[in-house]
Amino acid sequence: MAPKRDYYQVLGVSRDAAPEEIKRAFRKLAFQYHPDRNHQDGAAERFKEINEAYQVLSDAERRANYDYLGHLGNGRGFEGFGDFASGLGDIFETFFAGTTRVRKRVPQQGADLHYKATIPFEQAVLGCEKEIKVWRTESCSFCYGLGSEPGSQPIKCHNCDGIGEVRRVHQSIFGRFVNRAICQRCHGEGSIITQPCSQCQGTGKERKHRKLVVKIPAGVEDGSQIRLSGEGEAGMWGGPAGNLYITLSVQEHRFFKRDGNDILYELPINFAQAALGDEVEVPILGGKVNIEIPSGTQTGKVFRLKGKGIPYLHRSGQGDQLVKVRVVTPERLDEEQRKLFLELAKSLGEARVSEKGKRRFFNRIKKA
Repeated sequence: MAPKRDYYQVLGVSRDAAPEEIKRAFRKLAFQYHPDRNHQDGAAERFKEINEAYQVLSDAERRANYDYLGHLGNGRGFEGFGDFASGLGDIFETFFAGTTRVRKRVPQQGADLHYKATIPFEQAVLGCEKEIKVWRTESCSFCYGLGSEPGSQPIKCHNCDGIGEVRRVHQSIFGRFVNRAICQRCHGEGSIITQPCSQCQGTGKERKHRKLVVKIPAGVEDGSQIRLSGEGEAGMWGGPAGNLYITLSVQEHRFFKRDGNDILYELPINFAQAALGDEVEVPILGGKVNIEIPSGTQTGKVFRLKGKGIPYLHRSGQGDQLVKVRVVTPERLDEEQRKLFLELAKSLGEARVSEKGKRRFFNRIKKA
């Protein structure tokens, strides 16, 4: 075990230092090495050493014994040191950690609310208005948020004299400390309701089911969020209400798909239309248009309809609609159609087609 250091050396004072000088040195070192302020290794042990030195040197009789016999001269064996250190810890706790932040009665914004709305694909692209229903906390409509029964008034809290906090003064060797804490009687309000509102039971708030009409702009997509300012929970002490955030879930369309601001559509046509060409009707959101299919069109050909896509959300203009052709192979043929296809097969180089060959021919058409 390491020998104890000289107490005067511990406090950094001379052996003829006056009591006030010793007290100042102790206060400075105690603040520096107190564990609540100093988290370095060895700080706690240093703090105990400082306390021990001050306990001896601040007592005239014990200091005289120490000056004469050194560490052997402390006849009292520091039996009172534990009580002193405990009291000192209380003082530091009051100074460093005992002060409670008092809740000020300043206006506070209410909490935000979140709502998920599902809309069809067409409404997301074209925009719409949607009615939603939400539960939210509002100021009581009977007492107007005061919490008291109409006609009565809250009384001033006599425990804190209406300021919402109580103060306790501690006198110590470090000086005078004031500990502030929330008043336990009025819970920081500064007043006490003697006749609570019969509708809200004194809370000043009530839950209500509200209907709201939300304007959904054209061009929103799945996961888009709309904010309605002031449509959330009621604020406190005159503060503004929170916001309502609406997250949109867009349903899939049965034949349209979205790619950014473009709309994808697959157009089925038959062999004759693909080979000879045709004018066909194509659905678009909100109507129909006709497009020309050139002769010899193959599966996978894409036609672009400019400006028939999805509006841009934050600027003017809109995307395109992309029409992708898919040549459809007939699954069933009547007798007349079979004859026509046989004639076609002959003209394309199939001079003789057996029943087995016919099946192979139709299989090749299906693969094509």
